[in-house]
Amino acid sequence: MELGRIATAMVTPFSGEVTIDYEKTERLIEYLIENGTDSLIVSGTTGESPTLTWEEIGELVTFTVKQVNGRIPVIAGTGSNCTQTSIDATKRMEKCGVDGVMLVTPYYNKPDQKGMYTHFSTIAKETELPILLYNIPGRSVVNMLPETTIALSKIDNIVAMKEASGDLEQMAAIIEGTADDFKLYSGDDGLTLPLLAIGGDGIISVSSHIVGNEMQKMIAAFEEGRVKEAAKMHRTLLPFFDAMFSSPNPVPLKYALKEIGVDTGGVRLPLVPLEDTKIVDDAMENLRQAKQLFT
Repeated sequence: MELGRIATAMVTPFSGEVTIDYEKTERLIEYLIENGTDSLIVSGTTGESPTLTWEEIGELVTFTVKQVNGRIPVIAGTGSNCTQTSIDATKRMEKCGVDGVMLVTPYYNKPDQKGMYTHFSTIAKETELPILLYNIPGRSVVNMLPETTIALSKIDNIVAMKEASGDLEQMAAIIEGTADDFKLYSGDDGLTLPLLAIGGDGIISVSSHIVGNEMQKMIAAFEEGRVKEAAKMHRTLLPFFDAMFSSPNPVPLKYALKEIGVDTGGVRLPLVPLEDTKIVDDAMENLRQAKQLFT
């Protein structure tokens, strides 16, 4: 499972009736493939997975796999705080033809490290699909420690980690303790460049919906040794990254997408549309003024 440097955590386009809009989804997929996305993560947090039924997720993933048609990898979010539910969802996604699944740390029931290890290892035994672990303490309340991730990385089909703790020391410990073929991705756009600098592999991104090409140019500059140029790009992009999380994700993102002509509809309750748009508007205007930096 090669996610590339930038995997986009895709929003779920909705119609006016807040059902999944597949015409919008088709346009979004094509737009993302053309604008810097190396792989797609479907039915994650950015895709409003807490408000999607498993039937909707199955239909959305099936549609996405068919539309992508092998051009880039498609990963389905099948994580749950119930181990058996995750197993059942993962088996369902196998039939949809995905390239792998993403499993979030169990939320709400707050398992300890042994519980998290057993949860993920149990699911891994029930599938041959590659698994991307997802640690996000800000949402799940539990933090999977590096030693747990390192132990899980020894399981053959657990091949990568989305680390959204925001803790570079924790990320460094994971990189140091895992094999070279285990991939570590940031879950925070603002840590894309810092993570690359300590040996990470890339970003599972929200902002790449809008600035995927710019992020690719930043990564390329860093990899080609133009470190100061990459750092300038990073600093230029940071206000936009922050703006995308100025309200609950993906509320600002869906507003920004509509502003650039990629309408993905509204959000489902309990999320509500963006009311104060100034932070996002200002960030987008600043990016337009800095366009020359990325040409």
